[in-house]
Formats: sequence, C-alpha cells, structure tokens
Amino acid sequence: MGTSVMNSRGRSRRKRQLLLFLPLLLLLPGCNTDDRGTGEVHAVELQPLPTTPQIDADSAYAYVKAQVDFGPRVPGTAEHRACADWMVAKLKGYGATVIEQTGTVTAFNGQKLPLRNIIASWNPMAKERILLLAHYDTRPFADKDKERVNEPILGANDGGSGVGILLEIGRHLSKKEHGPGIDLLFTDVEDFGEPSGAMGVGENSMDTWALGSQYFSKNPHVPGYTARFGILLDMCGASEARFYREAISMRYASTVVAKVWRTAAAIGYGDRFVQETKYFVGTDDHLAINERLRIPTADIIEFNEGTNAFHPSWHTHGDDMSVIDPATLKAVGQTVMEVVWKER
Repeated sequence: MGTSVMNSRGRSRRKRQLLLFLPLLLLLPGCNTDDRGTGEVHAVELQPLPTTPQIDADSAYAYVKAQVDFGPRVPGTAEHRACADWMVAKLKGYGATVIEQTGTVTAFNGQKLPLRNIIASWNPMAKERILLLAHYDTRPFADKDKERVNEPILGANDGGSGVGILLEIGRHLSKKEHGPGIDLLFTDVEDFGEPSGAMGVGENSMDTWALGSQYFSKNPHVPGYTARFGILLDMCGASEARFYREAISMRYASTVVAKVWRTAAAIGYGDRFVQETKYFVGTDDHLAINERLRIPTADIIEFNEGTNAFHPSWHTHGDDMSVIDPATLKAVGQTVMEVVWKER
C-alpha cells in the first residue's frame, strides 16, 4: 500500500512540472516544423490578378455615336426611350443583371417628367460593391447658345461620353471573377435643371439638377445599398481634355480622387489627370451619392482652361460628334478599368 501511494505522489509531481513547462515550449522559436527552426513568420502570398482588359477607343467612340444617332435624349421623348432600350439590351448581352428604376419627378418649371434609371450589376450577390455612374439624358434646350436656344442638344460629350465609356467597360466585366461586384448606374433627368437667366434662380436652383441620382439616393435599387466607392464620369470625351481634382469630390472622396489620379499617372495618363484642385462644379450626380448614401464618390469631369469652367460646347448645339476624341475616351476608360480591376 505504501509503495502505491508514493508512486502516485511522484506521478502527480511530474505531471505538475510538465504542465508548467508546456507553455514555455510553445513560446520557443522553431516549434513549428514548417519554419525549420527559423522562427520566421511567413506572409500569405496574394494570387496574381488577371491582366486588366484593354479599353478599345474605337468601340467607346461607337457607343457615343450610337447614342447621338438617336437624337437628343430628352426625358419623355421617343428618342430617349429608344436609347434606353438599346442600352438595356447591350448590358444584358454583356451578362449584367439589369434593374430599371422608374418613377416621376418634378422639373424646375413644375413639369412632371418620367424617370428611368438603369442599374446594371455584375456578380450581384457579392456584398462588397463598386459603383460607376453617368447620366444618359440630354439638355432640353441650348441655353448657352446664341441660336436655336429653345431646341434640345445632341449631348455627345455631356451625357454621351460617360455612357460610352461605361458601356465599353461593361463589355469586359463578365470576365471579372475576383474582388467586389460592379454596378453601373445610368442616371436619368440629370440635365433638366433651371436654365441660365431664368426668373427665380436662387439658392435652391442646384436642387433642380441631377434628379435621377437624387431619386436613386433616396430609393436605392437594393435596400441598404452601399459600395466601397464610386466614380462618376461626366463630359470626359473632348479632344485634349484635362481632368483636375474637382472640389466637391475632394471634400467627400479625397481618397478616391487620390486612387484614380495615382492610377492614371501609373499607366501613362498623368498629363490628362492634373494634380491640382479646381472649384468649378456647382452640383453633379455624385453629390447626392456622397451626402445621402455616404458612398465616397469622385467626379471625373473636364476643366477647360479656356473657359475656366466646362468645355466651350457645354449646353450648345456644338456638343456633337465633332467634339469627341477616341484618345480621351481611352485615357479615362483605361484609368477607370485599371482602378476597378485592381480591387480585391
């Protein structure tokens, strides 16, 4: 009996010593046989991304021309409906899930306008999203022109250029199997704002613009919709266009601006994307997205040094295909594609 008790006490003492010693063993370097005794911590290697697709400048140009060929795309007109139908068919053909958001909005003059926002999504089940947007409607009058002031404009640059670039980007998005899902938002009734010199222009006049994005921000196509960031394309197709850092974008989305402008420089378009901030946009589609949805969204929009504001063709009948340069469409499109493609 005595021998048995002593062996039991000895075993208990050895067990307590082993339990005290084990934590020290775990702290010693080289306990993981994979490290071969070096004690080094190995970082997880990220898999290389597929090569970024190349934007076809001629294809983007053809998309702009196709819109202009419909004529002015004023909300409520047959030309507007035909262009929207064509866009939806194209997007579905590129593998997108398309949602059409319809409603009625009130213009500055009290006119009720039908609204048709178009949202095209790739990998719609992905929680993480990136939002790219442009407006596809055109100005119902040429209030910056000296002739035919009350006639609608073709809007090749103001409307057509951003849509053309996004359609060309969308042509490649079915190949994107990594990173966040992508949403292309084509907003309606952006350009039906109060005309220059109108009676009653005041502090609320800015609210008469970008009605489609205002509607979307209050009624997103997915409840609780959000995205990592957004990029708006507006008037980005003119020859020799330069894109300065726009002040509203810098206020709400400076990190997105930095990402886009840095990417442009890295792929050879630093001369187009100027590292200088300009305040020349009173409002645009990105404002409601930034303020209401809290999605940091940057505006790529031309600052023209000759006018100290927008391109000279802005809101005139000169905004036709003669303004559009495939090289500019390529510079903007490739920059945005590179930004989107590099997101994991």
